Amino acid sequence: MRFRVLGTLEVRVSGDRVTLASPRQQRALAALLLSPNAVVPVERMIDALWEDEPPATAVKQVRNCVSALRARLGEAGALIVTDGPGYRLRTDADDLDSLRFRRHVSAARALAGQAKLVDAVQEIQAALALWRGPALDGLRTTTLAGRAAVLDEQRADAVELCAEWRLRLGETGEVVRELTEFCGEHPTRELSHLLLMRALAEEGRYAEASTLFHGLRRRLADELGVDPNPELRRLHDRILAEATPGEPDPEPAPEHHSLDRAVTELAEAVTWQWRAEAELRSLHRPQPIVLRWSALRGKPRGDLDDIADTFTALPVPQLVVLGEPGSGKSVLALMLTLELLRARAAGGPVPVLLSLASWDPRRDHLDRWLAARLADDHPALLNAGEYGRDAPTRLVLGGHVLPVLDGLDEMPADLRVAALDALDQTMGAGRALVLTCRSAEYDQVVREAGAVLNAATVVRLEPVARQEAITYLSARDGQDRWRPVADRLRRDPDAALARVLRTPLMVDLARIGYGRPGADPAELLGASDAEALEGQLLDSFVPNAYAQVPQPPGRNPKTSPSGRYSAAQATRWLGFLARHLDQARSRDLAWWQLYRAVPASTRSGLVGVLVAVLFVITGWVDDGPVLAAIYGVSFGGAAYLTHRFGRAPEPLRTEVRFAGAARKFAGRFAIGAVVGALLGLGWSLATGLVVFLALAFGLVFAVHVWLAKPVDASRVSSPRTILRNERTGAVALSVSFLVSLGLFDGMAFAFTAQTRFLPVLGGRYDLALAIAGGLAGVSFGWFMGRGVAAVCYGLAGAIVGGQVFPAATNPVLPFITGICFGGGIGLAVLVTRAWGNYFVHHVWLAATGRLPWRLMHFLDDAHRRGVLRQAGGVYQFRHARVQERLAEAHQEETS
Repeated sequence: MRFRVLGTLEVRVSGDRVTLASPRQQRALAALLLSPNAVVPVERMIDALWEDEPPATAVKQVRNCVSALRARLGEAGALIVTDGPGYRLRTDADDLDSLRFRRHVSAARALAGQAKLVDAVQEIQAALALWRGPALDGLRTTTLAGRAAVLDEQRADAVELCAEWRLRLGETGEVVRELTEFCGEHPTRELSHLLLMRALAEEGRYAEASTLFHGLRRRLADELGVDPNPELRRLHDRILAEATPGEPDPEPAPEHHSLDRAVTELAEAVTWQWRAEAELRSLHRPQPIVLRWSALRGKPRGDLDDIADTFTALPVPQLVVLGEPGSGKSVLALMLTLELLRARAAGGPVPVLLSLASWDPRRDHLDRWLAARLADDHPALLNAGEYGRDAPTRLVLGGHVLPVLDGLDEMPADLRVAALDALDQTMGAGRALVLTCRSAEYDQVVREAGAVLNAATVVRLEPVARQEAITYLSARDGQDRWRPVADRLRRDPDAALARVLRTPLMVDLARIGYGRPGADPAELLGASDAEALEGQLLDSFVPNAYAQVPQPPGRNPKTSPSGRYSAAQATRWLGFLARHLDQARSRDLAWWQLYRAVPASTRSGLVGVLVAVLFVITGWVDDGPVLAAIYGVSFGGAAYLTHRFGRAPEPLRTEVRFAGAARKFAGRFAIGAVVGALLGLGWSLATGLVVFLALAFGLVFAVHVWLAKPVDASRVSSPRTILRNERTGAVALSVSFLVSLGLFDGMAFAFTAQTRFLPVLGGRYDLALAIAGGLAGVSFGWFMGRGVAAVCYGLAGAIVGGQVFPAATNPVLPFITGICFGGGIGLAVLVTRAWGNYFVHHVWLAATGRLPWRLMHFLDDAHRRGVLRQAGGVYQFRHARVQERLAEAHQEETS
């Protein structure tokens, strides 16, 4: 009899496999085999057989299952014996593969202890050869999974032991082959990554070792919120040092070394970012539209494949790309960025593609704006411990960044001259630059600004050739369907259709609209006006992108991209967003700026009312309607004024990390404890309550240190990651204030000795407590929103803090008032953070039908459909003309 659990469950008698047809029999046998020669209680057998609530007859069914299992095993069924409260399977190491595995591993460890590494490796390889996959593969229930995971962990330990011993024997090639696959299966296991890094370094493959380290660090931060252990970090530093062979010069200064690492990781991040975007936009299709360009001065001409070589050969590395609307300028900028990254030499500048739409040259110097955009898209660069002080600025000023600036024409018209002048002043010394703009807008700006960027080479994208358009349109559908269109293009090159299909955008929209089954491309022939035809194609884009198609089996129609949103819904919601961007004079769709789509008075009123409600309840519970009005007006008014006149909240670019936070945790704990103690003493609480408040405030203040700057610059921000990290920080901050101040208010209401310091108004108001409350309000407001918030919450704190009301007579009331007061403060904190502000206004817009309830899911879906594109942490419409058309249609519909 042979039992095998190191993989799928198998039972063999005399070499023949015994089939256990019943899943319950398989689970019962697995439970017995995971505890060989030990009693398995009936209760554990029940848990193994039923994932959900077991039936009332579970005990009887277990007995029947064991009886059937014995019969199925034949003579070997006698190995299963009834023993006390359960059953026991008698077996030895030769009959069960898990026992043989442990015996081999123990023997290998003994041989290694005797310095017999060759024999130890052979023994542990014999142990590993017993494995055919994860333990009990395909049979794991909740109960079985825990014990099976122990076996999987023992196998992983054995793999790492084998690799460590083979490294000592110098067998680095074998270690690399075995651990590469193993690390892929165990992406956060640190020891195996360390051993693989050592093996790669021994073979001189330093770049692969460094890439492996960065991948591990990124996954640890994402999934566990921790850094790699110190041994891994020291090994990585040694690998980086060995990667540059010994020279007579001393080691570079840590600041320089960290900046070099920032450059390397930035290049990696930008490559991943735009490679994924290119794939999503299908820019590497087998038959893409050919983009041709020609220089305005001189004779250079070429297509997309030549532009990178042309740029690198320029005497002054400055290139201006012009073209008509929809001519492919953004596509050229993206592909040029990827090609320059591919050909980038070690230490060379990193091309970074950025949209100019968010730059205000009257407010921000170009280099300051570039550094800020780097920090926004790669927040880990702000981690001084990893990359040195102000790494984004040093990267820009040190010439480590090659700006690829897309869309001068997408800036507000009144900013373009100032922007081009600033570019000329900053880049005039020969710094590398790529700039794209519509031809007419660029010519207008040059006329107004004078001689600018004289050293730059200016190229213009040419119209799509007729044959190129025909080839692209008929690539998937064959020539027959598009033959009437092809004949018209060849016969009448000046017709409206030919004039429209001269840009890649319109050619692609025509293919999207009329490449579907049932659509007739001949309908394009009826248009006699080019502007009307362009409008028709633009209007059809969103409906075609959201066309309903049959779903394959196994997909959820509620979450699949092609089944969730109708074309009418998408058109309405996208139109609202496009109109919002037009009013904001922006191309960047940032979720944290969505509040601007709500009128200022409405959004401030929403926040004020929400905050006021909880404080009204607090005041009413404390001392009736008069105090309720004072509380509600004070804090609701403070919230209203803060959001009407205060600064706009920006997202917290942090992530949860625990490593290296012990000292900061202790410091913050001490500050919080002092604050809690002072509040308790000020309201004359008993010593025990003061100590309790000190501990509570200390913990609340201290947990914030776990929200730290990211550590890996090779990760690019996305709208979802920014929202997730900001939500974590905002909720943690709000809950901490809710707990601490809710506890304090409830205790003050229940246990205060009601000591009077400077009573006025017949004892209803205390000036000393008012001053204390005002100072607390100022501190709170300054922490939340600086000047305006400090004044507003300072006044609210003074008004509310000085109120004197009788102590609680009902033990339930302090509990209620603590929850309401803490909830009001927590909500006031939440709405001063970017996520809380977004949440409130998104709910309002969704409730009024202007946006979907799951907005981020909708935007992500629109991105996958090609309606939106992603640029770092923001979305943009696929093309400015799509945004403009949707905004116009929405305005006409709502006016």
